[in-house]
Amino acid sequence: MPKNSTRKRLYTEEERARRDATKWTLVQGILAPLQFLAFGISLALVLRFLWTGEGYAAATASIIVKTGFLYVIMVTGAIWEKVVFGRYLFAPAFFWEDVFSMGVIALHTAYLWALFTGQPHQVQMYIALAAYSTYVINAGQFVWKLRAARLDAEAEARTSGGVPA
Repeated sequence: MPKNSTRKRLYTEEERARRDATKWTLVQGILAPLQFLAFGISLALVLRFLWTGEGYAAATASIIVKTGFLYVIMVTGAIWEKVVFGRYLFAPAFFWEDVFSMGVIALHTAYLWALFTGQPHQVQMYIALAAYSTYVINAGQFVWKLRAARLDAEAEARTSGGVPA
């Protein structure tokens, strides 16, 4: 595949230095896989409930835990973005990921609304599945950006004769 040398790098040198120096990068690196684990467990419990009608309490608890991870990762991610890019959200490098994250948060919050207003259990679980569908897309966006950052580091290492960061 031909290399696109005109593609803008994800981070400037200064942004990459701030990314590498901040504790928030490590926080995001820990929270993201934990959230994904919570998602996987919760998805299994939600599907079990929808298929069998059993396990509503476990599915509900798992969705609340997953939603808690989402809120925490969103807040800490906004802090990370402020440290690295100088703004809490919608930095150009992560603009569309942040836009889509708003939809993910809205659907998770809609689930909580459905739960706390006593909507039918099936409705709650279908809202959770909609939220999870958007979460998977959003997670894919961030994985794509991680890949782009690694490719940038490898390209820089090749041109400078160093080792990728």
